Amino acid sequence: MIPTIAEIEVRTVRPVRVIRGPLLFALLVLLCWVFPRFWYTRADPQRGHYWLAEQKDIPGWTFREIPVSESAERTLVADRLVTGEFSGTGGPVVQVFSAKRYAEKENEIGLFVHTPDRCWTEAGWKLDPTQPELVELDVHGLLITFERRIFVAGDQRELVYFGGTVGGQPLPFRLDHNLSVGMRYSLRHSADRTGTTLRASDSRLWARTWDSFKSRSPLNGPKQFIRISTPISGDDPSPADHRLQEFLPLWLRLSDYAAELTAWKPLLRY
Repeated sequence: MIPTIAEIEVRTVRPVRVIRGPLLFALLVLLCWVFPRFWYTRADPQRGHYWLAEQKDIPGWTFREIPVSESAERTLVADRLVTGEFSGTGGPVVQVFSAKRYAEKENEIGLFVHTPDRCWTEAGWKLDPTQPELVELDVHGLLITFERRIFVAGDQRELVYFGGTVGGQPLPFRLDHNLSVGMRYSLRHSADRTGTTLRASDSRLWARTWDSFKSRSPLNGPKQFIRISTPISGDDPSPADHRLQEFLPLWLRLSDYAAELTAWKPLLRY
């Protein structure tokens, strides 16, 4: 029997409909994969690109390295890690931590995910509400916004600054995505929920991603995470703030971004 024109048209249309769905889905997946490559590309060439080089020989201070096994941030799996304690003349102590990730690695925690708001509270410290929650500091001409926290463990109070860079430039978004979760975790207001559930449902966690989207600044790329802290004596944290703000440019110096990255490329672990 010779098929009619209508039957031929139906047979032709059905394969097209069958193919159209998977084709559109494949195009959507491709768009999602390609989109970050052209969207998250904004950088300010006027500001330059730098790493923050850690100094261990500082006049008036004695440095003691702290093994990574004793550090709460050992889970960051950095390509370069500096962690230790400086003791100054007269007794002041400053704890320092610097982690650099030269290349993104699959199945490893993000360098900015495990902030002190999360790891310190999980280690038993409690967040003490304080203002301001962030400070902008000039490190040899590089303006970096640091999160500012006070942590308490027993009768010990510690002032903590932390921040970072991506692609050799300061972050244009805050690292406060664990703050409210850390506060509730410390106060045990949500004892029936795990820390993971709290983080997934917290608005601050997603605000960082949205801020990065608006600024078109990269979330991925070569990164550096900085943490610096010192004990607080008495009720007034001002002397501790002054100590950290004076010490920071002594400990960190600007170094050439491209040169350091090039030097480390042969040593990267993939």
